[in-house]
Formats: sequence, C-alpha cells, structure tokens
Amino acid sequence: MFRWKEDYTAYLLILPAVVYVAFFSFVPSIQAVYESFQTPSKQFVLSNYQLLFQGTDLRNSVYNTIVITLLALTIQFIVALVIATILMKEFRGKNIFQVGFMIPFGVATIVASYVFGNNNIFAISGGYANTILHYIGLPQPQWINPNSYIFNVLGLVIADSWKNTPIVAIVLLAGMTTIPPDIYAAATVDGAGALTRFFRITLPNLSNYIAIALIIRGVSEFNIFAMAQFLFPHKILTTLVFSYYGISGTTYLSYAVATILLAFIVVFSTLVLVYRSWSQKS
Repeated sequence: MFRWKEDYTAYLLILPAVVYVAFFSFVPSIQAVYESFQTPSKQFVLSNYQLLFQGTDLRNSVYNTIVITLLALTIQFIVALVIATILMKEFRGKNIFQVGFMIPFGVATIVASYVFGNNNIFAISGGYANTILHYIGLPQPQWINPNSYIFNVLGLVIADSWKNTPIVAIVLLAGMTTIPPDIYAAATVDGAGALTRFFRITLPNLSNYIAIALIIRGVSEFNIFAMAQFLFPHKILTTLVFSYYGISGTTYLSYAVATILLAFIVVFSTLVLVYRSWSQKS
C-alpha cells in the first residue's frame, strides 16, 4: 500500500522550480546546440562554425570576453572579501555602510553605463576618475579610447565591478557568518596569525560560497552585453555577445555563437566546482 512520505512533500514543493529551470534553461540550450549544426534545410553541417572562424572577430571577441571575465572576477572577489570582512565587525555606522555598498546593485545597467560614460566619471576633463588621478599626481588617460585597449578594458571592468561587487559581498558575508568564532579563538591561542587564520580557516570554510559567487558572476560576465554596448556604442571593445549582436546571417549562425558561449560557461563552471572539491579536501 502506498504511503506518503514527508520527503515527497519537499520534492513536490521544489518541482515547479525544477520544471521552470529545465524548460527555460536546459531545453533552449540543448536546442541551440542541435540547431547550430543545422542548415535552413535541416542538413547536418559544420559550415556555421567554419564561417565564424574564418574571420578575426570571433577570436578577438573570445579573447576580450575571457580577459574581462577574469579581471572582473578578480577585482570583485577581492573587494567583496574586504567588504564582507569589514561587515563582520561591529562599528559605528555599520548599518549606513551596509546600505551604502548595496546601492550600486540596485542601479540599472543602462544607468550605471551612463554614469561611467565618456561624459561623466570617465570624462577626460572634469570626470571623477581623472580628477582623482590628478590630485594624486598621476596622468589622466582617455578611458573610452579606440586606441587604448588597456583603458577600454579597465573602464568596462571598473564600471561592471562597481555595480556587481555587492552581490559577491553578500554571498561571502553569508558564508563568513557560518564559521564558528570559537575556531578563530582557538587558532589565536595556538599562535596562528591573521594570514594563517585567513588561509587555513576562512578560505577553506568559504569554498562553497566562493564557488557560488564565482559561478553566478562568471556566467554573467561571459554574457556581458549591455554595459559594453552603452559604454562603447561604436564597438571600440567587442565581447562575444556584443560582437554578434544584430549579426547578419542565419539564425543557425547565431546558434553557433550561443553554443561557443555555452561551452565557455560549462568549462568555467566545471573549473570552479573542481576548485571547490579540491579546497574541501585540502
């Protein structure tokens, strides 16, 4: 006789979410991969990928996407880790600081792009970025410059990091609150310094949360589009998605681009999960 178990209730409650993710994420992804090898007449070919690799735009776009993703994740992780560490302490004005650092995450991407654009923060004359550099005695560059790849990358990464670092900080802060303070107290008694406690206690216990934060932001960075479009309206710097926005070609060629992007995301997510498993064992 069938008997309803308590576990069945939990599975039933999460079933709508599973169906939603499968229908709107996995099914379209599988379809895109399949269609990328098709022609309008439904023939299986490799010509879609051959057309992509014939030019240099794909190579440049992939290179730019990887550079921006790695640099943005590095900056966001380091800054978010500092913010999370600060918020673990009790100090006057903590609530104001906590609200303040969350504000950028609530700003729309198009607004953030406008704020950092060539006429505002990144303005050559009177912009906040160059004003600060002037006061500390450093040269003031032209951030949005067709002839300066480094400053174009830095401009995009800084603008994107300003907006998205808060979500990384929230994830890391959630992980830090799960670490028992007694562990730090015991390590301090045993003579462990701040760096030793950080590398031997904090990082290993944050491995799950670091993996979550990197995957969330990594997938978004590979798909970066709006920020690049509004900061660089003339495709001064093209990312993989931005480069093939409004591509002239068949739908199947666009599927090939989507498949390449999906491959990057899968490889990146796998590397992060491998790091997570390695850090837990060590």
